[in-house]
Amino acid sequence: VKVYADGALGSRGAALKESYNDKHNHFGALVIGVEDYKTLAQRIANSDYQMNTHAIGDSANRFVLQTYNKVLQGKENRRWRVEHAQVITDNDFEYFKNDNIIPSIQPTHATSDMYWAEDRLGEARMAGAYAYKELLEQNGMIAGGSDFPVEGINPLLGFYAAVERKDLEGYPEGGFQMSNAISRQRALKSITIWPAIANFEEDAKGTLEVGKGADLVILDTDIMTENLDNIQSIRVLRTFINGEEVYNGGL
Repeated sequence: VKVYADGALGSRGAALKESYNDKHNHFGALVIGVEDYKTLAQRIANSDYQMNTHAIGDSANRFVLQTYNKVLQGKENRRWRVEHAQVITDNDFEYFKNDNIIPSIQPTHATSDMYWAEDRLGEARMAGAYAYKELLEQNGMIAGGSDFPVEGINPLLGFYAAVERKDLEGYPEGGFQMSNAISRQRALKSITIWPAIANFEEDAKGTLEVGKGADLVILDTDIMTENLDNIQSIRVLRTFINGEEVYNGGL
């Protein structure tokens, strides 16, 4: 069940604990009533469904995480997602130390928003924004995605953004908030096995193993070892879905 807690940071719709840095006395807003959300969360907790909530601002994230922790108390293996988990402040990262909760992130949001995010948040709050490494260390996994059609659909661009934290022009030199970059191995897991786990599909996909669907691509570059500066030039040579070749680029 997909639910929206708040809006987007760019439009100043994300719900923040303190006012926007570039708009005095403006805090964004929740787009669902507090009691309505709590009632819905309890109803879903009493069912077999997953709850996946869009939460951008630090206030929305705290509210969602507190609600998740309360209604899932005593339950196991629910795998509820916080979609975006974009701005976390204070000690709220600790709410992710819960086996029932998975942060679901889209790495290209960091490199799309980095030009203006500090204008919205100010320097202090930026420390907990797009903090993929911190989320990973608290939770043990992050489900990565593209957020298509808001962002480009190519998963290689998300891999590049997660590891290098740069835009496609190589900006900024040295990367954006590199303290929250993640390793190539973790970035690969974030677009393969961890999303499969987040969707209760780890027995069918996410890794290349006997008994799973053989969904794979063959690239012309080893992205685990080679320089990623030319990420846009990396070609997909062959694509297989469930073991059947559906694309051949001339290998």
